[in-house]
Amino acid sequence: MKIIRAIEQKKPEFRAVYVETLMELMESNPNVVNLDADLVGASGAAKLFKKYESRCINMGISEANMIGAAAGMSLTGKIPFIHTFAPFATRRVMDQLYMSGVYSNSNIKIYGSDPGFWAIHNGGTHTTMEDLALTRALANITILAPSDATQFKWCIKKAADTYGVFYIRAGRKSFVDLYDSSSQFELGKGIILEQGKNVVIYAIGEMVAEAYKAREILLKEGIEVAIVDMFSIKPFDEKIVKEMSQGKSLVITAENHSKYGGLGSAVAEVLAENAMSTPLRRIAVQDRFSEVGTADYLQKVLKIDANAIVEVIQSSLKTD
Repeated sequence: MKIIRAIEQKKPEFRAVYVETLMELMESNPNVVNLDADLVGASGAAKLFKKYESRCINMGISEANMIGAAAGMSLTGKIPFIHTFAPFATRRVMDQLYMSGVYSNSNIKIYGSDPGFWAIHNGGTHTTMEDLALTRALANITILAPSDATQFKWCIKKAADTYGVFYIRAGRKSFVDLYDSSSQFELGKGIILEQGKNVVIYAIGEMVAEAYKAREILLKEGIEVAIVDMFSIKPFDEKIVKEMSQGKSLVITAENHSKYGGLGSAVAEVLAENAMSTPLRRIAVQDRFSEVGTADYLQKVLKIDANAIVEVIQSSLKTD
């Protein structure tokens, strides 16, 4: 695949990619249906509702019912795509997601939007720092955290083509461009974006771009940093973690999620189970709630930006 790495260029919006990709899927497959939880405007899905009125349902603010209805539809051969904000797609509906979703081997595709700091002005009620921890504990689920629009589009199409419950977490607005539009990916496979002999950063979502920013700063200090995009949270690429961590002075994980139960935990499990002694530092939200603010402000206050990565690497290498 060709890597673009236009980390300062933010386009297009993920919600536009979601709608455009669903439009393609609905045109080619009459079984694809679209469910939303009173966020048709926020998701930009109005044109889907206009063109495919009989195959789009606004379920209102009843997310648990939406999961159950989607599971029932899937049993009749439909392929339901579900959208709501990440906290309402996970913690609010955990029993339905378990019973009607994974336990019943349903075929539902969930887009949980605006996880972590992306809640911005919606505040604490709409913030989720725990969605990966919750969903990783479920059997029979695929979890993806795309880092750019090309990868997001691939994730949606892969979900449509693969039977089972998919949870895709991503913001609604613009991310950076990382991959060429022709790039292809693989479930359960991390992507080595950069090599470096001193440190390896495993990152997901928007934090891949932050890892690149940090890398540029550290290179000026003679610190070589490898970057691996771990967009496939489940299934998880244990092999690449073992290989890329070998011989490094430091392992870093970077995620827009709590330090508990997400990417950092997944990498820690691999290192521990394989008796690897490389030190691990997790760039993640500490044991706290978020607050209201802009994305830039929240990344700074939650210490999940490029500067936080640089500071942790500098202090850790100095100490070690």
